[in-house]
Amino acid sequence: MASYDAVQLVLYTGGYDNGALTHAPASTITLSATFSDGESDTTFEFDDPETGFTSGQGVFKGSVEIALTAGGTMQLPVLVQSAQTYLLIPTGYSATDFNFPATLNTSTFNTNPFPTCFLGGSLIATPEGERAVETLAIGDAVLTEDGRAVAVKWIGRQTVFTAFGPAERLMPVRFASGSLGEGLPHADLTVTADHGMLIDGVICHAGALVNGETITTVPLEEMGPSYTVYHIETEEHEIILANGTPAETFIDNVSRRSFDNFTEFEELYGDVPEMEELDYPRAMSARQVPPRIKAKLAGAKAA
Repeated sequence: MASYDAVQLVLYTGGYDNGALTHAPASTITLSATFSDGESDTTFEFDDPETGFTSGQGVFKGSVEIALTAGGTMQLPVLVQSAQTYLLIPTGYSATDFNFPATLNTSTFNTNPFPTCFLGGSLIATPEGERAVETLAIGDAVLTEDGRAVAVKWIGRQTVFTAFGPAERLMPVRFASGSLGEGLPHADLTVTADHGMLIDGVICHAGALVNGETITTVPLEEMGPSYTVYHIETEEHEIILANGTPAETFIDNVSRRSFDNFTEFEELYGDVPEMEELDYPRAMSARQVPPRIKAKLAGAKAA
């Protein structure tokens, strides 16, 4: 069962089907409540009924991008009850941390799945040395596996709320230092499970490589109430270096609308053609990982 702990609700009046929602002054409700969907899975999905809020049952309608007062944005979950729409403020934040607009349009709500990304602290190779992914900006140069310097086109950001229990394919995966062989990664590296790592000419999704010892799924309780993931987009699909390890850049096979800062991309570039994927085979599950790669990782595991 998916559950979400909220400390405040911000009220907008107007039903979801109406499309235009209005934020009334002083319409913040302070509470300590757990919202849940009553289902057997661990994710909130569009139109999931909410069963835990004492004021009555509502329906989850995705999330919406709201500006933070300190800069940046965050996706907040949306709960609709009849003609009232609530934005849920997670533990660790309050309504004063956000700049809520006077009106919302339901067409801007994000109902897409989470994207696949690097987690904060991942060290990306640049011509000047390694830099944490969260410090990179549009126009900065990063190094490809073959030593070319390419410009960052965009950095997508996604706030993940652990209470929503990301699906297994979107869970964070940690590669221990040296777990991929040849001393790589040179320090522990955490990515999302669908992130592609280039190993011996095959792009292997991180989740397909989990062995429970040196490559592990990170327990959500270690991640806190929420965490931010980042993905680097370049003009072409590339292989760059994260903690020394070849890893793919973002390719738009999942909508960019899944990122907190999608509107930034839209304002800069508008609609763009679909990117061509690199010509590497892809192993998306453990059974698709070639035996030679499994043997290599088993050797690294024993080292």
